Amino acid sequence: MKLVLSEEEQFLKDTAKNFAEERSPISHFRSLRDNNDPVLWDKDIWSEMVNLGWPGILIPEEYGGSNFGVTGIGVILQECAKTLTPSPLFATGVLGAYGLTQHGTDEQKKNYLPKIVSGKITTALAIDESSHHNPSEALMSAKKEGSNFILTGKKIFVIDGDSADLLIVLARTSGDKGDNAGLTLFLVDSKSPGLEKIKLDMADSRNYANIVFNEVKVDESNILGDLETGGETVDDILDIGRIAISSEMLGNAESAFETTLDYLKQRKQFGVLIGSFQALQHRAAEMFCELELTKSSVMAAMRAADENSNELQRMSSLAKTVAGETLHLVSNEAIQMHGGIGVTDEYDIGFFLKRARVAEQIFGSSKFHTERYANLSGF
Repeated sequence: MKLVLSEEEQFLKDTAKNFAEERSPISHFRSLRDNNDPVLWDKDIWSEMVNLGWPGILIPEEYGGSNFGVTGIGVILQECAKTLTPSPLFATGVLGAYGLTQHGTDEQKKNYLPKIVSGKITTALAIDESSHHNPSEALMSAKKEGSNFILTGKKIFVIDGDSADLLIVLARTSGDKGDNAGLTLFLVDSKSPGLEKIKLDMADSRNYANIVFNEVKVDESNILGDLETGGETVDDILDIGRIAISSEMLGNAESAFETTLDYLKQRKQFGVLIGSFQALQHRAAEMFCELELTKSSVMAAMRAADENSNELQRMSSLAKTVAGETLHLVSNEAIQMHGGIGVTDEYDIGFFLKRARVAEQIFGSSKFHTERYANLSGF
């Protein structure tokens, strides 16, 4: 397992870096927030991402994608995270693209994958029903009625759920709360009768929604994967999603660290640069070391995904745990070292703290994944 980027991956990373700095700097994110943009991401910027082929990174060439792998999409998310670029790339280009590519029927792939590549649709994964991430606790019912299933229940904190055209929904066709068996994934048109989106206002000013299903009718041909194997299917999708969000969190932490270093080199106190204070140097050194460990953990997880390693689940949880702990540390220290101005809206550093607190909880906190890693390791 090589923990370095290939020449092609490095080129993709450099392209993403240039794009993020030139087309979507932090001022762009601030503008969307201040103007109360309805979807909280720019459709023109998304169109440019589509033209670059980013939504098709995980999609096979026969459907218009490039099949460049998890490492490819990971380095893009990492660079875009450095400028807090808001887009549906994670929910659509990772969760939707991977889920349909790996588990969709031929008809589903032909119908949806080219639309994802061309930017005609965006997707969202609706799984959680409480503030604590645990897919097996899903209770939303899917009752068989002829050739249809009737979905009733509620999903919360759906990433990009307010703007998504296609929802991948986890529902229970049998069994009880806590059972991984008896769960099924469904592809649901977001404009279906009986479906209601409730937009959420989150600290990081991104696109989220709670979604209510009031007897929403779904044809059995829209089952993703096999009936009552949705627990295993969603675990597979989530592991890729966790690796991708870990890469984004790494980018967040890197940018917050670099911004803080610049501040330490400019801010004077008692007539000297605060970067000369040994206590702050020690704290900066700790952040640097944790970032290097996080880079290795995230890279190892991306490689495990691309190489179809048996260690994928463990590496996914390891990456999410380490990335969460590092981003928590760096975002806290960034605010502390900036002092009182760090929490004012005038300075960009506060955006990273807000993003960190939300991202840490996406698809499981560090605590959740520490326990999962231990269970997978036989402890």
